[in-house]
Amino acid sequence: MRVLIVGVDGYIGWSLAMYLAKRGHRVSGIDNGTRRIRVEEGGSGSAIPLPSMEHRQFAFNEANPDLELSVGRLDVVHYGDLCRYLQDFDPQAVVHLGEIPSAPYSMRGYNHIATNYENNVIGTLSLLHAMHLECPNAALVKLGTMGTYGTPNVPIPEGWFDCTIDGHTDRLMFPHKPSSWYHATKCCDSTNVEYACRLWGLAATDIHQGVVYGTRTDEMLSDELRTRFDFDSDFGTAINRFVAQAVIESEITPYGIGGQRRGFIALRDSIQCLTLAIENQGHNGEYRVFNQFEEVYQLDELAALVSKTAKEFGLNPVVRHVDNPRMEAESHFYEPAHKHLLDLGYKPTTDMQQQLRHMIEDLMPHRDRILKYKEAISPSVTWR
Repeated sequence: MRVLIVGVDGYIGWSLAMYLAKRGHRVSGIDNGTRRIRVEEGGSGSAIPLPSMEHRQFAFNEANPDLELSVGRLDVVHYGDLCRYLQDFDPQAVVHLGEIPSAPYSMRGYNHIATNYENNVIGTLSLLHAMHLECPNAALVKLGTMGTYGTPNVPIPEGWFDCTIDGHTDRLMFPHKPSSWYHATKCCDSTNVEYACRLWGLAATDIHQGVVYGTRTDEMLSDELRTRFDFDSDFGTAINRFVAQAVIESEITPYGIGGQRRGFIALRDSIQCLTLAIENQGHNGEYRVFNQFEEVYQLDELAALVSKTAKEFGLNPVVRHVDNPRMEAESHFYEPAHKHLLDLGYKPTTDMQQQLRHMIEDLMPHRDRILKYKEAISPSVTWR
């Protein structure tokens, strides 16, 4: 299958590209290259040093001469260039990972809000329309987020639910309740993708993904093939940030009382789930929603587990709760469904404890690099 990955230089994008190529797919990836710039502007960098996007492709192709993986620099907001690219490659599946994945970044001020909407919402609209014109039968797999649901005091379905009012029944999309301007862009994306399915007959799968963590997949056989690992307060997800703090024996800092509950999934299993969505496409006109996570954890429990695991390596971090810079419920009901991917054959390949050990092993050689960017771990923006 010809698979285009938008956002191939990212944490998930590069991991997915190698995995799909190893499965025999012809993979082409594009990226506008700004993730590296945004992280550097925030005073941080990937804990695992990265060669250029082009160098990583060269290293992969040199190690796997019989596989097809190519990367290029292109911004999906540039509609004409995107149309020409789709016309030339003619993908059978398009994976859209090319969005700014940071709630704190979006809350810094108006310019950051505008950048999020330009990149995320306009970029997605550009991609939808270009697919409609150039590859209308290609299936779209778009990475969303569980954060679009918020934390309602009712069970969360996978996108759709049946609603009956005064004897009238309809199938409706579950209400969105974003907790940042970034999450609001994801809500816009879901609305626009669902409409494109009805309007143009697009086949699309919206992956509402939980928090992803981890440092390795089976394809990362050398340092040149590693993916990025962010740990700063803008782009570092909770577990990745906690582990980086543990490695430098800093305080592990859950926000507020730490009772926030979230769905989590290891990087290697996230790749498996995305591949299932790509290889088991929906029908034309169908808008599917998959909630993608493995287990639900409370953040203070995870902080304690990271601290405990770090002690196995002779490290001695302590957990200290800090004031919450975000506007969110710090203790709440949380019961999301995640049946669709299990029905397609998803089986977890790892567990949290095993991954935490791997992460600490992989980050210890880069301890000095994390220390260099230590100040970037502390939150520097508040929601209000």
